[in-house]
Amino acid sequence: MTVMSDTTSSRLRTPSGTSFVEFLPDGPVTRTVVLLHGIGGSAATCTDVADRLAATGARALAWDAPGYGRSRDPFAGADLVDQLASSLTALRLGPVDLIGTSWGGVLATCLAHRRPSRVRSLVLADSTRGSAVRDEKAAAMRARVPELESHGAEEFAARRAGRLVSPHTDEEVALRVRQQMARVRVPGYRAAAEFMASTNTEDLLPGIGVPTLVLVGEDDVVTGVAESRLLAERIPGATLTIIPRAGHTAITERPDEFARAVLDFWGDRA
Repeated sequence: MTVMSDTTSSRLRTPSGTSFVEFLPDGPVTRTVVLLHGIGGSAATCTDVADRLAATGARALAWDAPGYGRSRDPFAGADLVDQLASSLTALRLGPVDLIGTSWGGVLATCLAHRRPSRVRSLVLADSTRGSAVRDEKAAAMRARVPELESHGAEEFAARRAGRLVSPHTDEEVALRVRQQMARVRVPGYRAAAEFMASTNTEDLLPGIGVPTLVLVGEDDVVTGVAESRLLAERIPGATLTIIPRAGHTAITERPDEFARAVLDFWGDRA
């Protein structure tokens, strides 16, 4: 499904300094979807899929998390889930369809638990329960921050980005993934890493009451198919879709397949 869209995009910014890229369809808006990027990305990670969803009638907003992209850096000790909820309130968004990739999926899960009235449906892409499921995972997540501080974003990306993509991914797309990671800033990354290191959503999953799709690239070696399968098994009524020839960054590697899976999911729940 390659979409040649007539959508228009613009930047929105909340009073607290959180930035979104908004895509509007050329016609009536059928739903509002908010896309949450992973720890090594930004709104730019999600724009290809956002554009494709807007071409089918959705108002699609890709956020720059606090400390990412054009968003203001987070305050020390900031509650990222509350900041996400406050951003949706500031933009006067009703219940939204949430699409979260990796860390963004953990944020989305927490928001659906804490503020269920704000979430219409969930898509958890290449996501996880959080790094607090095991002490060694939490320690490894926290250790990323001094690595980023020591080496700088470009070298940090050079060391890590290769594992994010499938061996089948075009070199041009793999380079784009690396370039996106090379733009991360320490304040945002530190807040995201601490959130992941202190979060385990395992006990929350059985209480998720909104329709949920779990997506994962078949070649994801970061969070992996097994973890996504677990999410789908623990969330009541959730479905699992595996995207062929995609890695951890399936949203960037295979935007057509990713968008098609989301649209099929929405159609089934219409």
